[in-house]
Amino acid sequence: MNPQPSSAPVVRRERVVVVCPGRGTYNQAEWGYLARHHAARAALVESFDALRRAHQQPTLTELDGRLPYQLALHSRGDHASALIWACAHLDALALDPRRYEVVAVTGNSMGWYIALGVGGALPALDALNLVNTMGTLMQTALAGGQLLYPWVDEAWRPQPREKERLLALAAQIGAAGDARLYLSIDLGGMLVFGGDETGLKRMQAALPAQGRFPMRLHNHAAFHTPLQQPVREQARRLLPATPFAAPRVPLVDGFGRIWTPHATDPQALWDYTLGAQLTEPYDFTRAVSVALREFAPDRLVLLGPGGTLGGAVAQIMIQNRWRGLDCKDAFQAAQAADPFLLSMGIDEQRATAVATAPG
Repeated sequence: MNPQPSSAPVVRRERVVVVCPGRGTYNQAEWGYLARHHAARAALVESFDALRRAHQQPTLTELDGRLPYQLALHSRGDHASALIWACAHLDALALDPRRYEVVAVTGNSMGWYIALGVGGALPALDALNLVNTMGTLMQTALAGGQLLYPWVDEAWRPQPREKERLLALAAQIGAAGDARLYLSIDLGGMLVFGGDETGLKRMQAALPAQGRFPMRLHNHAAFHTPLQQPVREQARRLLPATPFAAPRVPLVDGFGRIWTPHATDPQALWDYTLGAQLTEPYDFTRAVSVALREFAPDRLVLLGPGGTLGGAVAQIMIQNRWRGLDCKDAFQAAQAADPFLLSMGIDEQRATAVATAPG
């Protein structure tokens, strides 16, 4: 006898691209994030703490709650990097697998290291060791700094000529001979410039004030520029045997290149991560654009902590006219009706994204 077909409806899981945050996303408002959202994973957090203790560093548990939040302490590269990694990694584990199928993972800047763990190219503790090592090297060297400036208008509409002007100005300053200035990150409607103090000061003086911009980023080095060459060389010596593998799901890197489960050379992935990713511009705009176009997700999920990267993601959607979006008001209206972008650092959106019990 043939069994009767089930009358239960088949629920299609939504296809999501996971976006991993970079530095600067764990601030005063995020203090206590691990304790608030991941208390059920205390054993896993303890394994993270053990790695930190082995390096004679404050544990994540201490930084997340026992030590009062201090910008000078919590924003240091050797602390902020590991904190952000842990929050984001655990958020990825909390994503409801019954509702969502992760079809690709990308990230901004340090978010690439997070993506390696989330996408399965590195085991969790090896991903943390990578993040912790790089954060410590960056903090120790603290070569140069970063400056942030918008090229879109107040409604987040692209202004391509303004972008061209800013890039030309940075190139002119960097070519002067007595200053170093480079594009560091293409960040949606913002450009992040990295350079030495002379280059940054000249760029800052040449830019008209727009509210809080131009903005110097506290405790940030000149990431993704040639100034990181010494860090690159140290990292390759310290992490030669990091166990990279082909990812379980596709990864989209800072060139917009896709690393697939069946066509990834682990050695090439190591070489990019501890090579070009450190010393060449990180194109987050291209990474998200490629993820949207190539994977056509039902939603994007931005891991916590915080949700500040959401604005950049929204600006990239507008630049791509994704779902017809053409300005900030249109994005906000769409989000209010049925959010395409789920930010796990925003409580009401987090409630939609997470499983009811740890999986």
